[in-house]
Amino acid sequence: MTKIAAKDITPNRRRGGDLRTLLSPATAGATSGFMGVLTLEPGEVVTEHYHPYSEEFLYLVTGEIMARIDGESVPLTAGEALHLRINVRHRLENHGDTRAFLVFQLGPLAPRPELGHVDTEPLPEQEPA
Repeated sequence: MTKIAAKDITPNRRRGGDLRTLLSPATAGATSGFMGVLTLEPGEVVTEHYHPYSEEFLYLVTGEIMARIDGESVPLTAGEALHLRINVRHRLENHGDTRAFLVFQLGPLAPRPELGHVDTEPLPEQEPA
């Protein structure tokens, strides 16, 4: 059993937003997938990418977002879930005026972590630390 608090995980902002992988091979010894949380402030996006080995499951806890799925706009509101199949390009955007908070899970795992994501648009500029 592994218990991890989101506040104890350093956020990954590489693709935008505040993404925290909570349970994974590295943090919990998981062997079939990983899960975490994503916070998108108003105006923030997660840049377009796809997963060549994994399905992704998203659940929007609070807020509203626009998901761009292979170029199609799919609005999500709190309490809705979205399933993304392997190799489906997706981008998440918060056009609202409130914070959006999502839970995500991906599986199965890619053969190696660096193969798990393929970026299809430039990554956002990062502010200096």
